[in-house]
Amino acid sequence: MLIGEIISVALGALRANKLRSLLTMLGIVIGVAAVIAVVALGAGAQSAVKDRITSLGTTLLTVMPGQQRGMGVSFDQAVKLTMADAKAIEEKTTTLTAVQPEINSRVQVQYLNQNASTSAVGTSANYLEVRKYQLEAGRMFTSQEDEGRQRLVVLGQTVVTNLGIRSPDAIIGEAVRIKGLQFTVIGVLKSKGQSSPFGDPDDQVLIPITTGRFRVFGTDRLRSISVLAQSEDKIPDAMADVQRVLRRQHRLVSGKADDFQIRSQADFLNTLGETTAVFTYLLSGIAAVSLLVGGIGIMNIMLVSVTERTREIGIRKALGATSANILLQFLIEAVVLCLLGGLIGAVVGSGGAAAMSTFAQWNTQISPSSIVMAFVFSAVVGVLFGVWPARRAASLDPIVALRYE
Repeated sequence: MLIGEIISVALGALRANKLRSLLTMLGIVIGVAAVIAVVALGAGAQSAVKDRITSLGTTLLTVMPGQQRGMGVSFDQAVKLTMADAKAIEEKTTTLTAVQPEINSRVQVQYLNQNASTSAVGTSANYLEVRKYQLEAGRMFTSQEDEGRQRLVVLGQTVVTNLGIRSPDAIIGEAVRIKGLQFTVIGVLKSKGQSSPFGDPDDQVLIPITTGRFRVFGTDRLRSISVLAQSEDKIPDAMADVQRVLRRQHRLVSGKADDFQIRSQADFLNTLGETTAVFTYLLSGIAAVSLLVGGIGIMNIMLVSVTERTREIGIRKALGATSANILLQFLIEAVVLCLLGGLIGAVVGSGGAAAMSTFAQWNTQISPSSIVMAFVFSAVVGVLFGVWPARRAASLDPIVALRYE
């Protein structure tokens, strides 16, 4: 038998049982679609995290209480960062251009008959400079207003939308309530536009940190202290400078571990990237199980097909088909089912990733490598799970096969 004839016979057998062929490759379709969608979601999350961290600037360093242990942070209730620490860093270092302390908490913001749950950030007047934000309307509060404990607030774009405000200019000068206290809106932040599973940078309101400490949060514990190094080359010097000051502030003797951590943007990117990658691999592994289940289904159906077509196999052998011809025919049927299932699965998976991006507003990034990988895996599944039925068909004795009822 010529190779063209073998392929024609294999495809003809599949066309003769269209519904069975479709149901057989359904497991492959689901598996490939799930793998592509999950990888696209993971790649999109990593890209969003990278963009968000990069947008904060490459010279930004973040000081947080607690010790770094693996990929997590160990917090000790006795350990804290305070405004005194932030002031000491500002006054006793020479390698920094800005110091920005921060406290935050979830609060309800009320405007007229609308309210929204958001993050209230108590911070200093240089927040826009340090965090690379811009104003859409109004202005930022000043250091003098911070020291005077003025009840002023700057709204993020998501908060403006959630409160039903159509124009940023319309809210300037209006009063909103935060934890029952009246604040005057003096500004609206320009959207960062990089919402991700790790949070929405526009879903926040900024208030003077002194006001927040005494009137909203009721604590002097800082969530973090952000600092700007003079340049990327000065980052190691800046980290050493901050470490020296804080160890002296916390009275840590030589040999005792730091009770704080200093992290650069690269550290955040690596940690979040590792976390996202772990979840992506985990979900991809779960999705890959569908491919294995689909492969087992194909093997099952092909074994049934061998039994049903025993007389056909006997006739082909009697007419001169070799065992190799029969083996190749059944292998081609299995591989075609898997590759066709892979093609449909790639379309479904890409469409699912696009739908998640459009309707759920999740960042997705379809990777050509994941599609290629899914196709290769489909072909491998077809070969691996098609070998046994094909070998069984090829090993049939033609005389016995012709007698089969």
